[in-house]
Amino acid sequence: MKIIIVGSEMTPFVKTGGLADVIGALSRELAALGHDVVTFLPLYRAVRDKIAAAPCVSNNIRVPVGGRSVVGAIYELPVAERQRVVFVRQDEMFDRAGLYGEGDRDYADNAARYLFFSKAVAASIPALRFVPDVLHAHDWQAAFVPLWWSRTLAPAWRLRTVFTIHNLAYQGLFPARQFELTNLPPEYFGVKGLEFHGQLNLMKAGLLYSDVLTTVSEHYAEEIQTKEYGCGLEGLLRAHRHKLHGVLNGADYEAWNPRTDRHIAANYDSHSLANKVACKRALLDALGLPVERAWAPLIGMVSRVVEQKGYHLVAEAIPQIVTMGATLAILGAGDPKLERQLQELARRYPTRLAVKFGFDEELAHQMEAGADMFLMPSQFEPCGLNQMYSLRYGTVPIVRATGGLADTVQPYNPGQQTGNGFLFTAFTTEAMLAAVARALETFRQRQHWIRAVQNAMACDFSWRKSALQYLSLYQMP
Repeated sequence: MKIIIVGSEMTPFVKTGGLADVIGALSRELAALGHDVVTFLPLYRAVRDKIAAAPCVSNNIRVPVGGRSVVGAIYELPVAERQRVVFVRQDEMFDRAGLYGEGDRDYADNAARYLFFSKAVAASIPALRFVPDVLHAHDWQAAFVPLWWSRTLAPAWRLRTVFTIHNLAYQGLFPARQFELTNLPPEYFGVKGLEFHGQLNLMKAGLLYSDVLTTVSEHYAEEIQTKEYGCGLEGLLRAHRHKLHGVLNGADYEAWNPRTDRHIAANYDSHSLANKVACKRALLDALGLPVERAWAPLIGMVSRVVEQKGYHLVAEAIPQIVTMGATLAILGAGDPKLERQLQELARRYPTRLAVKFGFDEELAHQMEAGADMFLMPSQFEPCGLNQMYSLRYGTVPIVRATGGLADTVQPYNPGQQTGNGFLFTAFTTEAMLAAVARALETFRQRQHWIRAVQNAMACDFSWRKSALQYLSLYQMP
């Protein structure tokens, strides 16, 4: 098949979150399976040096954005057999310090930026001499592509359009006056179109005008059809549930594999777990925690420090968790108020709690390898990747049963010695503490703990499985 993938970020070129990992890994796996893949990205300032050798295919990609005719260029970079990336250049819009904004504020012209990008994708395809079978757009930044394709190219080229929701909480909402930037007739702005409570909603373009809808776990596909998780779009999603599918994201086992990870103190697998202890000692030392307490259970967290990730529950629970005998290590950044709370707790428990603010790729790998348990008490989690990494590293997850966490972590059953982690349901400190207590009790029972670790490391959430599921959706009649 000939497949076009469209998104706003992609590893290894540019990344702010899991979206980049997904687009990078999915593109690579589809090509490895023998399909021709072209992935479109904006040419951000941060990407320039990485693609200096990419030739310009066309410098006259012209599309309307409201009352303007905006000209861009496209550059093509082969990255592997059957795989290439096409960068859409428009310096006025994308030659900036940030991707989506700066200083915690979104760029005011984000609607114009990503509408231009979406229209430019459709306008660029003839120049590539590439006749696609499938067009797969990701998240609100690319959601307009299926709609624009249907209006400009669909009569000449029949293909299957797929739209993936990575996080329904981010929908691309803009003031109604910016609807003019779409260059659509007025009838497209209404409840049955792109209007949402008086605003322009770009994600609705993908939901309404794609042949297939997917989201990043089976559990999340069901959750977003409810009022609690639907972010106001639950009715629309229920109406389109016949074309909505959950496809669990995969984990990149090339980058996240304790047998080959170059960031960790000692490589290991399920047959050499003594080396995981060496990783734990190295992590304690790196964090300034007492290495002589390596016998105590170490709980790790790596995520944005925000309430959605359950950090307010964690801050409230830390005194009890310390009393239970555990040590905690936290890496992340986010809400200043929560960061201050965690800093104060770290001063209060200097030998039992280490907090590092910011993002450190090497330390994230060391946390996965060195911790005994990984805590993810998320309010919602469309898929989640860290619990998959944790399973591969034998770092037993403690998670709230939501979204992809519920699809990947099964409760450890000591009677049958099945399961790979510990779950709780209610989004409360008490429920989380009960799950932590179960994990710590199992940790003290060596035979059961080794079994839980081995069960975790035996899990396979590779991207090959996910890519094959996407292919089956691409090929549906």
